[in-house]
Amino acid sequence: MNELRVSQTSIPGLLHVDLVLHHDGRGWFKESFQRAKLEALGFPPFEIVQSNVSYNAEVGVTRGIHAEPWDKFISLAHGRAFAAIVDLRAGETFGRVETFELHPGNAIFVPRGCGNSYQTLTPDVVYSYLVDEHWTPDARYTLIQAFDPALGIDWPIGEDEAIRSDKDRGHPPLAAVAPTGV
Repeated sequence: MNELRVSQTSIPGLLHVDLVLHHDGRGWFKESFQRAKLEALGFPPFEIVQSNVSYNAEVGVTRGIHAEPWDKFISLAHGRAFAAIVDLRAGETFGRVETFELHPGNAIFVPRGCGNSYQTLTPDVVYSYLVDEHWTPDARYTLIQAFDPALGIDWPIGEDEAIRSDKDRGHPPLAAVAPTGV
């Protein structure tokens, strides 16, 4: 079924969105974010101030887990990726994980204080995201180790084959992180 739909997840505020792809002989078109239609389906107010794109050439690129001080709407323009979201906010869902397979026909809304990460499943993944705060070098992030066994994330590509930055490899495990006060 090709219908715009917003679904709640087990993490408060984390939403999964089914987008509508219009195909023809040239390719496809989608409305990646259409505020009025999304709000009619229960999407929260979201004042976009910045649009970002990350290109990933290879399969196995793994980024995160980063909890940023802003809300984030993520949609792929090309390829497929496995996304893992961890609630790092204070409360009973601290440490809870949700995973998704992202492709151009869906999106997720990640509320501030939840850690987000992804791993590319195809070459040439174009990862696009909208945020409601401007990036600043002074922003405070909560960072955790993506391959921490305590998270129980079943990454499609194992740690030995994942392509990661040295910075991401050095993040602490969940047990060493204090919940965010968002």
